[in-house]
Amino acid sequence: GTVPPGTGPGSGTEAGTEPGAPSGAHPAAGTTASDRHAHSKVPGYELRTRLVVAVLLTAPLMVLSMVPALHYTGWGWLALGLATPVVTWCAWPFHRGALRALRHGTSTMDSLVSLGVTAAYLFSVASLVLGGEHLYFEVSAAVTTFLLLGRSLESRARRESGAALRTLMDLGAKDVSVLRDGVEHRVPVDALRAGEEFLVRPGERVATDGVVLTGASAVDTSMLTGESVPVEVGPRDEVVGGTVCLDGLLRVRATRVGADTRLAQITRLVLDAQAAKAPVQRLADRISAVFVPLVLTISLTTLVVWLVATGDADAAFTAAVSVLVIACPCALGLATPTAMLVGTGRGAQLGILVKGPEVLESTRRADTVVLDKTGTLTQGTMSLASVVPAPGTDATALLAAAAAVEHGSSHPVALAVVSAATERNIAVGEASDFRNVRGLGA
Repeated sequence: GTVPPGTGPGSGTEAGTEPGAPSGAHPAAGTTASDRHAHSKVPGYELRTRLVVAVLLTAPLMVLSMVPALHYTGWGWLALGLATPVVTWCAWPFHRGALRALRHGTSTMDSLVSLGVTAAYLFSVASLVLGGEHLYFEVSAAVTTFLLLGRSLESRARRESGAALRTLMDLGAKDVSVLRDGVEHRVPVDALRAGEEFLVRPGERVATDGVVLTGASAVDTSMLTGESVPVEVGPRDEVVGGTVCLDGLLRVRATRVGADTRLAQITRLVLDAQAAKAPVQRLADRISAVFVPLVLTISLTTLVVWLVATGDADAAFTAAVSVLVIACPCALGLATPTAMLVGTGRGAQLGILVKGPEVLESTRRADTVVLDKTGTLTQGTMSLASVVPAPGTDATALLAAAAAVEHGSSHPVALAVVSAATERNIAVGEASDFRNVRGLGA
């Protein structure tokens, strides 16, 4: 299901399930997202720093290596000095990943990158020391820089997705007026327990899921349903945490708190969707498990064949390194998880919650879209379409009078009338003896 963009970040129901569907044991949704975000800050900053250093060193190295006029005597030593920090410190995330995989007896994309970059660098060092003509310092530095750029973009996508989730979690109330022994206490919402009674005043968010005991009010549920028209609630009606009480005082008994609330389950749904792997991503992992050893075998075979066929160790090693560097399928390792992160994160910002990556992937086969309610098609706020006065009544005067009355109300219909008058440059006065009658209006 979807909700309109105008209802705010994270609103709406998830595709393929009900918000209140049972879920496995999880910590509080807010804590999980915050922890993940905290852990994501350091690697993101680290990657950007390594990328900046790599760009600053690789750019002059590329110019020095690719312009023959700059090949003065001993230029290779300057190239070595520029390439060494890039291949060692900047490329360390790839070397670290390769070493980690090696300890477990496996190979990953990092194995190809690390081996290719290191081989090109060491070959160039040996060639420089022995007086050879072929130097490939710029290759090892450029490959490192481009792959760091890809990792940095992936890290940025993760941070943006985390921001969307934090916005979703911010829809919940921060504190609540709880009634204990008949006395009202203002406490953090985390201190509220199931079964306790709390008050919700006009303009406040409902602290948690519960049942109305006394009072009546219009409740804005657009963050959950996408409907811009508020829902009238009274005794024995259920309310959902995160929705907004518009014009009445409600006394509510909490039925679900913390990670069991509807909003927490929706947030957890997005987190699970981002953490899970899509079928195409699992396929990429299976391909990688076979692909990396295959490329290493082909590279070694290339080295042997060139040595036997030409006897030129320089050319043979160049061909073998070329296989390692060119064969690294960066798109396979970066594009799939990044696309999933961006898709689910951007969807949350627009009010579209995806049950899981397999649902997102299956949409490529959809040829018909069914919308379950008119609220799905709205912008989330009401607007005045037209003014139809009685015979002999001026439309402008009618709208001015209506806006003066509605000016004292916070109901979405009232806001639409006042907004229409303002847009038409109609002076809006103030009505005397204003009363808001429950169920009837102003």
